[in-house]
Amino acid sequence: MDLEIKKNIELINYSTFKIGGLAKYFVVVKNEDEFINSIKWAKRRSKKVFILGGGSNILFSDKGFDGLVIKNEIKGMEVVGESDDFAIVKSYGGEAWSKLVNFAISHNYYGIENMFYIFGTVGAAPVQNIGAYGMELKDVFYNLCAIDLKTGEKKYFNLKDCQFGYRDSIFKNKLKNKYFILWVELKLAKNGKLNLEYGDIKNKLAEKKIDNPKLKDIAEVIQEIRNLKLPNPGILPNCGSFFKNPVISEAEFKDLKEKFSDIKSFVDEKGIKIPAGWLIEQVGMKGYRYKDAGVYENQALILVNYGKASQKDILFLVELIRKNVFDKFGIILETEVNVLK
Repeated sequence: MDLEIKKNIELINYSTFKIGGLAKYFVVVKNEDEFINSIKWAKRRSKKVFILGGGSNILFSDKGFDGLVIKNEIKGMEVVGESDDFAIVKSYGGEAWSKLVNFAISHNYYGIENMFYIFGTVGAAPVQNIGAYGMELKDVFYNLCAIDLKTGEKKYFNLKDCQFGYRDSIFKNKLKNKYFILWVELKLAKNGKLNLEYGDIKNKLAEKKIDNPKLKDIAEVIQEIRNLKLPNPGILPNCGSFFKNPVISEAEFKDLKEKFSDIKSFVDEKGIKIPAGWLIEQVGMKGYRYKDAGVYENQALILVNYGKASQKDILFLVELIRKNVFDKFGIILETEVNVLK
């Protein structure tokens, strides 16, 4: 099978941040055989490989990538098993995440509706352990199949294998850049309960006078909320939330509460979670701009590219934010976005 390997492709066109230099080699794969052939091609030439999904969680280097970028467009989804209470839904990694959520809603399956309208692909979802409005991928994860980038062999990962954490997994740490996620299976409930705990969702439902919401209603409401809070990357380039919400101990929170009585927080399974956006606001950086890199004026978690920002500009802004937050609160902010240097 012939591969269409392209040369010197502008990565700026494959990132929602609209930042990045040239990929020395670039290929789009639409099936498993094409992917296997692409990594063989790179191995024969001793080229590094980078797997690209939707480009919504990546900050490319201004220098580009001196290797082969493989754009995953392997698609397809189906129900592969079910019982009276659950269904196992399988999706290939090249599918858009929101398309999978729509698939679940159309079948009346519960478990991922609050994660609607998250940009990116299904293959990237386990890497990040994506989550929103009280739901995380790990809560519905069943199984995945990945391909070893060195050997081309398949390996299956269950829930325990993935070592999921808050916006974290084994694929972001020990196995970073070592596996290609071919497909993912989720275990979704047929008779689930809607998670309406977040005030934004409750308020929007009340505003629309929806007393008995359905799955479709939740997805529509969340899309409206996200459109109000988050900039459309097609209009104002960004990668969504740039920082994780830090988790601190109860003792640390008590000390901070004495100094900052209005501090925002919510209980996490590992401690007390502090909204990173609130911390950034408190150090006066909401709406701050350095050259064409900025902190979004409506949501301090979002960093934006006003036109010609470089990776260097974004990273300068990131370190300035982290320094200011640490100096005031003693909290170290961690990033969500994958920075490719």
